[in-house]
Amino acid sequence: MKIAIGSDHGGYELKKRIINYLEESRYNYKDFGCRSSSESVDYPDIAFPVAEAVASGEYDRGILICGTGIGVSICANRVKGVRCALCGDVVSAELTRKHNDSNVLAMGGRIIGSEVAKAIVRKWLSTEFEGGRHERRLSKIANHSSSNSYKQTK
Repeated sequence: MKIAIGSDHGGYELKKRIINYLEESRYNYKDFGCRSSSESVDYPDIAFPVAEAVASGEYDRGILICGTGIGVSICANRVKGVRCALCGDVVSAELTRKHNDSNVLAMGGRIIGSEVAKAIVRKWLSTEFEGGRHERRLSKIANHSSSNSYKQTK
């Protein structure tokens, strides 16, 4: 399995720990940046390339980390073919793989500790998509196109 990983400065320290886990577990990965916690980096500059690498099929999965995980998850989900899930616990990580076939994981470097993050990554990487009724739901997501079809009514 090939994994694309990246973070902004707010997720840098946690990314280093996750990369150590990936190396220990012998996963093939590429670090898309950033290179330190002291250089301010705009999270879209990291999140979009990671998401596009997964969407293109060059990488099987992606891991994104920023301060809260929110910014990178919003960016990643703008890329067609990406299903990014922001997870802060192991159960969510497992269920987003089983039910949503998520292909990008987002985490908050300022929100969760490294041991919890490693457990989340371990579970997320080892859990398979269940298919079945969930495929119908993913198909609805994939086939939806919005032209501001939702109009607020008074």
